[in-house]
Amino acid sequence: MLTSGSATAPVTTVDTPQEPGPGQILVKINWTGLCASDKSLLHDEWAGFGFKMMDATKGIAGHEGAGEVVAVHDDVAQIWKVGDRAGVKWFVSVCRNCEFCTNGTDELHCPKQINSGFSTSGTFQEYVLTDGRYCTRIPEGVTDEEAGPIMCGGVTAYTACKRSAVRPGQWIVVLGAGGGLGHFGVQYAKAMGMRCIAVDGGEEKGKLCLDKLGAEKYIDFTQEDDIAAKVTEITKYGAHGCIVFAAAASSYKMAPNLIRPGGTVVAVGLPVDTSVLAGAPPVQLALQRKNIVGSVTGTLKDVEEALEFTSRGLVHPILTKGELKDVDKFIGMMLEGKLPGRAVLKVCA
Repeated sequence: MLTSGSATAPVTTVDTPQEPGPGQILVKINWTGLCASDKSLLHDEWAGFGFKMMDATKGIAGHEGAGEVVAVHDDVAQIWKVGDRAGVKWFVSVCRNCEFCTNGTDELHCPKQINSGFSTSGTFQEYVLTDGRYCTRIPEGVTDEEAGPIMCGGVTAYTACKRSAVRPGQWIVVLGAGGGLGHFGVQYAKAMGMRCIAVDGGEEKGKLCLDKLGAEKYIDFTQEDDIAAKVTEITKYGAHGCIVFAAAASSYKMAPNLIRPGGTVVAVGLPVDTSVLAGAPPVQLALQRKNIVGSVTGTLKDVEEALEFTSRGLVHPILTKGELKDVDKFIGMMLEGKLPGRAVLKVCA
C-alpha cells in the first residue's frame, strides 16, 4: 500500500480488507495508473480550492485500478463472479436515486458519490473493496495495464472529445497533446473522425503526436511565436474545438483565440493556481458565439465506450511502467514534463 506524506509517498503494509459487504466486491489490483490528480491530492496542491484527500482514504490515493475479482457479496453474485476482470475508477459508487443519477447521463454530479483516493481508500494498494453495481468490466482484448489508465485518463479524454461537439472531418486543437491526458485525446479524436492539431513542446513530442498518436498537424510552442495565427493558417477560420489538457495559465489564455466563431473550448486540465480562469472577454464570446465548457472524467457508460476503442485496436495508452515504490520518481518526471504518455504501476505480483 502507498500512502501520502508531506513530500513523499512511502510504501507501507496494512491489513487486507475484510469480506465484501452488501453490494460490494473485493478486487485484487494488478495495475494502477498514476493520474496528475493523484499528484495534486498527495501533495495537497488544491488546498486553495478546499479540495483535499479525506481522512477516510487513510492516505491511500489512486483511482485507475485494474485487476481480478477475488470475493463477491451474495447480492451482486448475479453480476460478478470470482475471477472476473474489473476496473476501479474515480467514481466508486453513486446513490442511483437523485435527479442526476436517474436521468442516466449525469451521475458524475451525484451529491452522495464516493471517490477512489479522495473520499475512500484508493487503488494504490493490493486489494480494494468497491461497489459491484458501479464497477467496470474489462473487455477481452484490453490488458490490465491498458485498462487502468483508461479508468480516468482515457475516459476523461474521450468525454472531452464528445463535449467539444466537433464532428467528423472538423478541426480540433489539443493543448498538451503529448501528456498523460493529451496523448489519449489525440487518439480518441482521430478515432472519432476529427482532424487533430496537436500542440506541445519539443521535437520528441512532435514525433510522438504525428508518428504514433495520429495527429494531422503538430505545432511546437517552443518554436512557434503565434500559435493562433498558425491554427488559422491551417484551418482558415480557426478550429471547431479546442481541448485544454495542459493545466497552465498560458493554455487557458490562448484557447479561445484558437477556435472559430461558434467553436467550443473544453476545460480539462486543473491548475493549482486559484487565479487561473477559463474564458474570454464577453464581447468576444457574444459576438463570435464561442462556447467555454468544462469536462471531468466520465459516466459508467462512457468508461465502457472508452474501453471499446482499445478492444477494437483504435486507442492504446503509451505506458511508462513501474511499481508502487516509483510514485515519487514519476511525480517528479510529471512535474518536469518528462513523463511520456501515462505512468502505470504494478501492484500485485
